[in-house]
Amino acid sequence: MSNGSQILVFKDMGLVSQVFDEASLGSLHGHIAVGHARYSTTGSSVWENAQPTFRATVHGSLALGHNGNLVNTAELAAMVAELPGEEHISRSGRTAATNDTDLVTALLAGHPDLSIEETAKVVLPEVKGAFSLVFMDEHTLYAARDPQGIRPLVLGRLERGWVVASETAALDICGASFIREVEPGELIAIDENGMRSSRFAEAKPKGCVFEYVYLARPDTSIAGRNVHLSRVEMGRRLAKEAPVEADLVIATPESGTPAAIGYAEASGIPYGSGLVKNAYVGRTFIQPSQTIRQLGIRLKLNPLREVIAGKRLVVVDDSIVRGNTQRALVKMLREAGAAEVHIRISSPPVKWPCFFGIDFATRAELIANGMTIEEIGRTLGADSLSYISIDGMIEATKQPKDRLCRACFDGEYPMELPDPALLGKLLLEAEIKGGQQQPAVRGKPTSGSDLDGVQSLLGGAGAADALRRP
Repeated sequence: MSNGSQILVFKDMGLVSQVFDEASLGSLHGHIAVGHARYSTTGSSVWENAQPTFRATVHGSLALGHNGNLVNTAELAAMVAELPGEEHISRSGRTAATNDTDLVTALLAGHPDLSIEETAKVVLPEVKGAFSLVFMDEHTLYAARDPQGIRPLVLGRLERGWVVASETAALDICGASFIREVEPGELIAIDENGMRSSRFAEAKPKGCVFEYVYLARPDTSIAGRNVHLSRVEMGRRLAKEAPVEADLVIATPESGTPAAIGYAEASGIPYGSGLVKNAYVGRTFIQPSQTIRQLGIRLKLNPLREVIAGKRLVVVDDSIVRGNTQRALVKMLREAGAAEVHIRISSPPVKWPCFFGIDFATRAELIANGMTIEEIGRTLGADSLSYISIDGMIEATKQPKDRLCRACFDGEYPMELPDPALLGKLLLEAEIKGGQQQPAVRGKPTSGSDLDGVQSLLGGAGAADALRRP
């Protein structure tokens, strides 16, 4: 938060409601602010990696928030190491933070001969991967989106100001009107003179299709298409592609609900509530360990026995990543008396790692890797299992196929990826743990690095498999 002369940073670990209360919010006075809720895909979940990241510059201060994930982290680390001065380095000889966002912040703050806006136009073309950025100094708010536009970023207008947010739903909540999306490869600056726009790269749109499937809020619109309507349409198409005789369609709440409504509508099978969700438990696919995930399904969902006993069920979910949730769910429904359990998934099998901001980074974790759909169904204990086709899913989004990243489903990545040893959530921690090795330069490990040795820690096997696919 900037009051025009200084920036105050207030951040901590935990949910927004745990970090901010009336007293802390009341202490934040100013006319420019950046807020961020982190879902970690590079760097451990520790306080040092919480965002916004912060740097002092010769022109003032810089605070930055980032949604996405970068693929040339090692290259950026080498660029930071070559910066003049020591503002980007901690007393221990390196920054305490170990995420890609902190490297971008250091680079934006590391050119004293240029303004932040001029620096952004130099630095951002060197940044590869998915990034929707909001950053600020004492007087100006900036926003930038990667040339592929992988993650959403939108611009809104208040009566007396501007808002940049990762989803249109955020604009609705704060009473802002939607103006437009920040374009891929666009840099926006907003100050007392208004808004100005410039380009740092040519637009090559490849929006993440998984936003429509799961990630985005249902009340958000992306590229002009409402997410909830897309999910309902996925359910309709799934019913036509994978019909089954059954008595009741139920959803895995909440993410499977829109597709279940669409499936019931197209199939003529009644829709019902067969599972009750505990509203105080978070998303199971981002829980940090398999043990917690397996426990999490029991904490998260409880069957309505009187509704499902003796029924042939169609259970609609948005995706299967590791299979833990669905396996526990099938067991739970059978124990509650379900006669049959037919699983229908409103996205195709997830077979490839995501390097752009979704935390399923190794093929070894993905149940669809190396197994047929029939084999997956048997391991889940289901009577049948079917997924929507890639084309059916894409048609439901109303977006052109060539403007969507579908890499987690078909392995076709929207950009060239570096050596698999230079990819991974814990890459920067591994460099520190490895001792005195220097950061890799321009995407290649240095002769003294131990990156091969830490490949198992990085999930490198999965990344290697993705890059060396047939």
